[in-house]
Amino acid sequence: MMKPLIETHRQWPYKRSYDLGGGVQLDLGTRTLIMGILNTTPDSFSDGGRYSNIKAAVAHACEMAEAGADIIDIGGESTRPDSDPVTLEEELRRVVPTVEAVRKALPNMPLSIDTYKAETARQALEAGAHIINDVWGFKADPRMAEVAAEYGCPVILSHNRHGRDYNELVPDVIADLQESMKIARQSGVRDDSIWLDPGIGFAKDYDENLVMMGGLSRLSEIGFPVLLGTSRKLFIRQTLTLSADEVVFGTAATVTLGIAQGCQIIRVHDVRDMKRTAMMADAVIYRKFT
Repeated sequence: MMKPLIETHRQWPYKRSYDLGGGVQLDLGTRTLIMGILNTTPDSFSDGGRYSNIKAAVAHACEMAEAGADIIDIGGESTRPDSDPVTLEEELRRVVPTVEAVRKALPNMPLSIDTYKAETARQALEAGAHIINDVWGFKADPRMAEVAAEYGCPVILSHNRHGRDYNELVPDVIADLQESMKIARQSGVRDDSIWLDPGIGFAKDYDENLVMMGGLSRLSEIGFPVLLGTSRKLFIRQTLTLSADEVVFGTAATVTLGIAQGCQIIRVHDVRDMKRTAMMADAVIYRKFT
């Protein structure tokens, strides 16, 4: 076998097989998984308002599935820094009918619910979602870990914090995520259900996002699958001085860097383009494990 062009950590990839119920399966560790973003919000930084009605949301979910998405991530509250909080009632109104409709249209597609509210997660799981994606890593709602444990679902713990008082960025991010993992474990969430997200764009300025991008391998090495969400984010737009709709190549660069450092799931808007990007990166990275 030819030596790979990029050396990766000997433990990558972390292999998992998930039976999500209802005949829905998800296998992790044979290639990069693509998570397609479905925002039902009117104010998201990139596609706010485009998919806030159910018909448009389902159509977009089907488009992403056709383009190669392995997971659809449904969210009802914008997480951009200057966004207004959304009430529980409004978030439920946005996401629960959407989850039900997408599940009906795509019965074999794993669905994740992007929320930090435990009751939203619970109702979305009841409506047909399979994965919890918490941008506050179980630290915003003390009941979230209990819901995850009750349903036995995969969980994505994202790095976030109030303020940016870091001593050393990457070790501090890892320490914060380990706190989230402790919360999960104490509530009964199994280790094999935990995925980690470095929280690119959350509680990090421009330089800190770049430093975190260069330190992803250190996060991957602690022994859990890593999801990377850089799609169209501000640090890419600032680097290229382009709008959100113009940074597909910048996003592709970050995706490739992430895969090379052990990230196994990528959360993206441009599914078709990032699927092709991941396939090319996988041809080099995953060749080592075949």
